[in-house]
Amino acid sequence: MVFDSIAAPGHEQVSYFSDPETGLRAIIAIHDTSLGPSLGGTRILDYESEDAALTDVLRLSEAMTYKAAAADLPLGGGKAVIVGDPAEVKTEDALEAYGRAVDCLGGRYITSVDINSGAEEMDIVARETDHVVGGSDGLGNPSEVTAHGVFHGIRSCAEHVYGTDSSGDLDVVVQGLGKVGYLLAEELLEHGASVTISDVNRDAIDELTAVHDVDVVAPDSVYEQPCDVFAPCAIGGVVNDETIDQLECDIVAGSANNVLAERRHADELAARDILYAPDYVINAGGLITVGKEHLGGTYDEAYAEAEAIGDRLGEMIDRAETDDCTVLDAADAYAQERIDASETVTPALPSN
Repeated sequence: MVFDSIAAPGHEQVSYFSDPETGLRAIIAIHDTSLGPSLGGTRILDYESEDAALTDVLRLSEAMTYKAAAADLPLGGGKAVIVGDPAEVKTEDALEAYGRAVDCLGGRYITSVDINSGAEEMDIVARETDHVVGGSDGLGNPSEVTAHGVFHGIRSCAEHVYGTDSSGDLDVVVQGLGKVGYLLAEELLEHGASVTISDVNRDAIDELTAVHDVDVVAPDSVYEQPCDVFAPCAIGGVVNDETIDQLECDIVAGSANNVLAERRHADELAARDILYAPDYVINAGGLITVGKEHLGGTYDEAYAEAEAIGDRLGEMIDRAETDDCTVLDAADAYAQERIDASETVTPALPSN
């Protein structure tokens, strides 16, 4: 099972770590280091099975390779999962043991925040390894950078569909008012867009509507809401067999990961003349931020570089039109060409 799973997507290394003393059970997957050391967050979840954890870490690490390459970063793709109930496994001893696991990879994998792991957890991991970013002494919460990148991605899509990148002419439905969705809605409003919001969390809706003039649509009606741009910023898999025919938009572009339930849905969107901005391209602001931290840059530099997401996305849209393929295919090709053209970078081992 493991060897077959690794071989198909071409992973360089998959390591299992177990520490009976602390209860740590972790998997670290390094997909590709052609462009630089692999960087990706640590997800802490109580998976249904070991196979489910392996499937998730393999899929996520491969996606990080393409995200880094498509963002023109000198980084490869990696990811880690810690298996177990976060309330039980997020002990200091277990996180320190996890830090030692990361450290033994010699810099080929750099870890950061993800689901159920934040700056506090990274601070503990950092006691045992230097190969960590996203701690409390880092560049801070990347949500603003991510939202800024998505905003510029939406403007790029609008330019190709409507011939103008003026967000003041756009009607945007933002699905999900988490850290990124909320900030995206605010930036769109600041630039004159008409914004409709939807979230299962009524408190988030009340918070935004208290200070901004926005419309609200119920979660079960969000897909059929007429708009220019549907911006999914919550869970993945929202463009699927059930919802795709309900969409009343020209553009799908948001911050959520894995927006498409299956890859074939990119083709189905294209068949309906709906422009889809690949999620790993448009939501790369978070990776840009932690990448900038690793490389010794500043938050302001990361924020500025997020604007380039729009330019790269524009190139990919042009390429898709020229090659008569989906923008997802064009994005994959862009990333793969960067990987193929690179020389493998082997990070120096940390000094003792």
